Amino acid sequence: MRIIEKPAEMQETSRQLRSTGKITALVPTMGFLHDGHVELLRQGRRRADALILSIFVNPTQFGPTEDYAKYPRDMEGDLKKAEIVGTDIVFTPPVSEMYPEGSQTTVRVKNLPEHLCGLSRPGHFEGVATVVTKLFNITMPHIALFGQKDFQQLAVIRRMVADLNMDIEIVGIPTVREPDGLAMSSRNKYLNPEERKSALCLKKSIDLAVAMIKAGERDSERIKSSVRDLIASHPFTDIDYISICDPLTLDDIPTINDRLLLAIAVWVGKTRLIDNQQIDIV
Repeated sequence: MRIIEKPAEMQETSRQLRSTGKITALVPTMGFLHDGHVELLRQGRRRADALILSIFVNPTQFGPTEDYAKYPRDMEGDLKKAEIVGTDIVFTPPVSEMYPEGSQTTVRVKNLPEHLCGLSRPGHFEGVATVVTKLFNITMPHIALFGQKDFQQLAVIRRMVADLNMDIEIVGIPTVREPDGLAMSSRNKYLNPEERKSALCLKKSIDLAVAMIKAGERDSERIKSSVRDLIASHPFTDIDYISICDPLTLDDIPTINDRLLLAIAVWVGKTRLIDNQQIDIV
């Protein structure tokens, strides 16, 4: 397994891989890998001749009050996980190489960020779109894999790739969960034992909404009200949003008639957690 820090070296390596006809897959991460990330790597390994993992905690997607400095990091552990899965290259650029002095250019998707997490995290998705564009330009992958837990991020990247005619297949991989149902996240480590119990309200809320829809409920507000009550019944919780929306546009759906996305963001203690599920009306 090769570790590359310099974008120029990574870019030249990517050119060489492409020149030999190898299919390359990229799994972009901010590190502190959990089993969800490992599943992305496994899926990438199956799809490509060369598997690239990027580890870069991107400062431009953190707001001024968010946890950039405290974001968990474990490079040694990450490299061990990457090697076990069969990763070929780990790209770990420093901030100074990704954003050299004088950088002025950003990438902005217009409408999709004006929903869900984008409302409470202004500028976040501009940071995401910019860094992912840079990673795509440096690693030149044929395939890039992202987790569906970050559904809005996946939607923004798909829109960006389509709009900018990037010749990259974007693959969304289903959310990987703990045995009790909690969606895996690097931020789960912030939860103390009591908060960890309360965090299960996110998955419980999704299960409740699915059950209500299967029972024939079609009024989004009634479903959201029940979900809100369930979450509020758990200690340490503060709801950021509960949304029932169109999976493509992320616009709210007042009355359910077709496929929908249920998306939730909840503060549990000082930790902000997200979860979602697409639901098809049969």
